[in-house]
Amino acid sequence: MSDLSTQLIHHPYKPPAGFDAIPPGVYKASTIAFPTVEALRTRDWKHKTGYTYGLHGTPTTFTLEERIATLEGGRFCTLVPSGLAAVVLVGMALLKSGDEMLIPDNAYGPNKAFAQGELANWGITHRFYDPMNAADLTSKLTARTRLVWLEAPGSITLEFPDLPKLAAAVGAHADCHPAGIVTALDNTWGAGIAFNAFELGADISVHALTKYPSGGADVLMGSVVTRDEALHHLVHFCHMRVGYGVAGNDVELVLRGLPSMALRYAAQDSATRALAAWFQAQPQVEAVLHPALAGSPGHEVWKRDCSAAACLLSVVFKPGFAQPEVDGFCNRLKLFKLGYSWAGPMSLCAPYDISALRTVTAWPFKGGLVRFSVGLEALADLQADISQSLAGMHYSKG
Repeated sequence: MSDLSTQLIHHPYKPPAGFDAIPPGVYKASTIAFPTVEALRTRDWKHKTGYTYGLHGTPTTFTLEERIATLEGGRFCTLVPSGLAAVVLVGMALLKSGDEMLIPDNAYGPNKAFAQGELANWGITHRFYDPMNAADLTSKLTARTRLVWLEAPGSITLEFPDLPKLAAAVGAHADCHPAGIVTALDNTWGAGIAFNAFELGADISVHALTKYPSGGADVLMGSVVTRDEALHHLVHFCHMRVGYGVAGNDVELVLRGLPSMALRYAAQDSATRALAAWFQAQPQVEAVLHPALAGSPGHEVWKRDCSAAACLLSVVFKPGFAQPEVDGFCNRLKLFKLGYSWAGPMSLCAPYDISALRTVTAWPFKGGLVRFSVGLEALADLQADISQSLAGMHYSKG
């Protein structure tokens, strides 16, 4: 090799083995080099015994998958580019034309949209059920039901369902479908810390690693975890066929966030509970929704099944405050930024029209709702920010 350009590509130097630093190494690759043709033809990526192509895994992605499986109490993990991608992957892997999927009425909105859009176009039907009523779920299980989504707590409104009871209802009818009925839980809120998804009856746990595992509000990533190898293979092979991949640098950021995850979860849990209790005393407020708060829907179940709670709470204002007043309240906040997502360092808020999102259960409140994500700021500063904004609200009618 006399030409410099060739030497720089095919350089013979290899660094010595044995480098053992605290953070895992970051490997980035599309092409993986094989030593022989035999290795190229026989190497197995399916069980993480070797490397074949960047989409099928690197030492960095394998490391994160193993750690997320441990976090969730599962055995197998597949990484995807976002939390929504994890939801979509489960649907694509398990459902075929003629199947039906059941979704909680208070589920993550994009999960509903995927069912109403792509799945409907593929001949897969869906129905919504009341997650606080196991009998309603039971009444909707049929021979076409292949997948039942669970979510704890409900998106935005934070009702905490009886997961073991819902899972038992599904289990009692598991022979309805020739391939059985799978329960999949959106476990982003619990995050593997508040409760163990599999011990409460889930077959699959989906997690938006964008939230707590990352913690920095700078990464999009998701995971699908299971204890069942056959289910894992259905998910993992679909993952391979559709070409989902995650970037090495993004995996590095999630690996960096994991060691502090339990500390951040606990700190935000404590601050959120305190803020929820404080909100209850504010005269503008009709109701505060937070699973750890007595009187919030599902509180007793949360107390039975959980050891912690995440950083979300929702506040329903009294009906006399018209929507423009609620919007103005959000606009006046300084520390709470308007935005989606949660579990990052900065506190967030967003107003929602819940009545427009429900199809099975009637929304009992008439006032506007604002969901808050509590970050890592000082609690007193957050309370002062809310107080100054509440002071600008004007009651328009009784």
